[in-house]
Amino acid sequence: MEPIIRVENLTHTYSEGTPFQRNAVEGMNLTVMPGEFLGIIGHTGSGKSTLIQHLNGLLRPTSGHVYLKGQDIWAKPREIRRVRFQVGLVFQYPEYQLFEETVYKDIAFGPGNMGLSTEEIDRRVRSAAAFVGLEEDQLERSPFELSGGQKRRVAIAGVIAMEPEVLILDEPTAGLDPRGREKILGQIRAYHKARGTTVILVSHSMEEIARNVDRIAVLHHAHNFMEGTPAQVFARARELEEIGLDIPQVTKVALALHQRGVAVDPSVYTVEALRRQLLALKGGDGGC
Repeated sequence: MEPIIRVENLTHTYSEGTPFQRNAVEGMNLTVMPGEFLGIIGHTGSGKSTLIQHLNGLLRPTSGHVYLKGQDIWAKPREIRRVRFQVGLVFQYPEYQLFEETVYKDIAFGPGNMGLSTEEIDRRVRSAAAFVGLEEDQLERSPFELSGGQKRRVAIAGVIAMEPEVLILDEPTAGLDPRGREKILGQIRAYHKARGTTVILVSHSMEEIARNVDRIAVLHHAHNFMEGTPAQVFARARELEEIGLDIPQVTKVALALHQRGVAVDPSVYTVEALRRQLLALKGGDGGC
C-alpha cells in the first residue's frame, strides 16, 4: 500500500539570511498510511506545528518535498488550494477563528468555498455537526454563546465538513478540563472508526497519544527522533525521558515493577493491559 502522505528530506528555515536564522524542521522524513491514526509528539520547538503546516501547503519547504498520494503538492503551486481541501488542518485553539453569526454558517464556510451545491453543503454541515455531538437546535445559535468545548467542536466540524482525506488536529484538547478532553477525543476516535479517514493527532501529552493512536512519531530538535507503535515507542521509555518527554504513568509503574523483578512488560501503556498482566501473574508464579 502506498502512503497517503510522504515527507522526504523536509527542511524549513525561518528568517533565512538573518542573524535569527533557524531550522524548525531539518532533513525530516515521515510516511503516513491511508486510514492510519498517527500521533505526533514533542516539546514546544520540536517542529510539530511547522511539520503539519507543510502537510497541507500552508508552508512551503525550504528544501525537500511533501507528497500527497504520490504527487508533490508544490508541483503545481496554483493548485495548492485543492490540497487544503484534501488535507484538513484544525489549529490549536481553533475557536478563536470562529467569525460567522451562526454555528451553521461557520461549519458551512469551508464547504461553501469548495463550490458545492446548497443541498450538499447542508448535508455536510448536519453530518459534521452530528459527528462532533452538536444538537440541531445549536446550529442556529451564535457560536459565541457556546461553551469553550462546544466552540472547539464547531471549529472541528468546520474542517470535517470539507470531508478531507486526511484530518490533522493540533492539540485539539488544549485548555479543556478532563471531561471536555475525553469528549473531544472520543468524538475523534468515533469519526476515525466510522469514516476510515487518516487522522494525525498532535499533542504534548503522552497519555493522550498512548490511548488513541496506532503509531507515534516523536520529534526532537527539528528531527524525527523515533517512531513506531505505542508499544515500540514506550519500550524505549528511558530514551524518551532523556530528551525530557514524560511517559504514561502506567508505563512508569510497569517499568518500576520490571526493575524489581516482576515479570511484566515494561512498555505497557494502558491500565487495562497492566491489570491483565498482573492478574495472569497472580494465577501463576511469575514473580508476584
